[in-house]
Formats: sequence, structure tokens, C-alpha cells
Amino acid sequence: MNLQLIKGQFQPNDAVEIITRMVDVKIRYHEGKITSESAEEDIKMRERRIKQLQKELFELRQYMEDKPGKISLNSTITIST
Repeated sequence: MNLQLIKGQFQPNDAVEIITRMVDVKIRYHEGKITSESAEEDIKMRERRIKQLQKELFELRQYMEDKPGKISLNSTITIST
């Protein structure tokens, strides 16, 4: 089963906003999973993932700020068991 989240062309600033909001949700998800009862290994894994997402978002913003015209975005979630 697939869930089509994003499909279309966007101005660069709109594309960055959409992606930023999606990444923010993922970061908040990981932050919410870190509790005082979490195993140290799990906490470190989630912290690494948060840092990776922040780094990739920063790089994406730099890449997209110099792009003229519209940007195509396509995001699909594939669910399988």
C-alpha cells in the first residue's frame, strides 16, 4: 500500500517550507521517544538520527536557495508487511 504525500512543483521557498515541516515532525517523533527509561543505546541512536536529519536539512536548504524556477517534489510512503 502506498500513501502519496507530496507530488507537484513548488517555488523553492515553498518546497523548503514543506520539507522543513516534514523533517521537524520526524525530529519531534525521535525527541518524544527519548525518556528517562530509554536505554542509553536507544538514546544515542535517536540523537544521531536527529543530528543527521538536521544536517541533511541544512544541506538541502543550501542546495535549494540557488535554484531558479520551480522545484519538483515527490514523496510516497510505501507500507509493507
